[in-house]
Parts: sequence; C-alpha cells; structure tokens
Amino acid sequence: MDMRTPFAKVTGKGSAHEGTSHFWHQRLTALANVPLTLFAVWLVTRLAGVERAQMVDVLANPAVSGLLVLTLVSFAWHMKLGMQVVIEDYVHAPGTKLVLIIGNIFLAVAIAGLGIISVLMLIFRG
Repeated sequence: MDMRTPFAKVTGKGSAHEGTSHFWHQRLTALANVPLTLFAVWLVTRLAGVERAQMVDVLANPAVSGLLVLTLVSFAWHMKLGMQVVIEDYVHAPGTKLVLIIGNIFLAVAIAGLGIISVLMLIFRG
C-alpha cells in the first residue's frame, strides 16, 4: 500500500532515505558536544588573563590542541546539521533552498577550517 499523495506518485518524489542517519548524526554530535563544551569552558577559564607565551605552551600539548580541534569540528558539524534541518523545513523555494544549503556547508567548513588553522598557527608560530 502506497501512502504517498497522488501528486507525489506522479512527480516521483518520495522519501530520500536520509532522515535516520541525519537524525543520529545530530544526536551523536550533541552528545559529543557535552564533554567537549565542558573542556572548552575549562580551557578558556584556565587561559583567561595569562600571557600569550603561557597560552601557547598550554596549546602545544597535543592532547589539549587535539581536543580543541575536535571541539571546533564537532561544533561546526552539529551547527551544519541543525541549520540544514531548519532550511529544509522552512525554506520552500527550491532555488533559495539549494543556495542556502550550499552556503551552510561552506560556512561550516570555513568555521572548522579557520578554527583548525588558528590553533595550528598558535602552536607552531607562537
């Protein structure tokens, strides 16, 4: 029994079968963001008011810089997934939707990429 509307049957628009994986990716990044947020808050409070050289020494620790990069990537990916849901649900013009989804992807990659480059510059250039 086909539960699609007659219009959907004619146009061939059905489920893209992407919803479940998208749902789980969003939930997993949200779960990962809890300890990563605690780490980021701890790091910022620890580095507040210290000299630049001391901050670079802390970030030179591979565990600290690795967790910071992981935090940036996880935040950017979670942001991308959440904004994608908003765009898909509330933007109805196909052209506008496509432009916004592509822009959302570029924004998430730019945020994560610039964050990673910033951390690497602090580590290697001091």
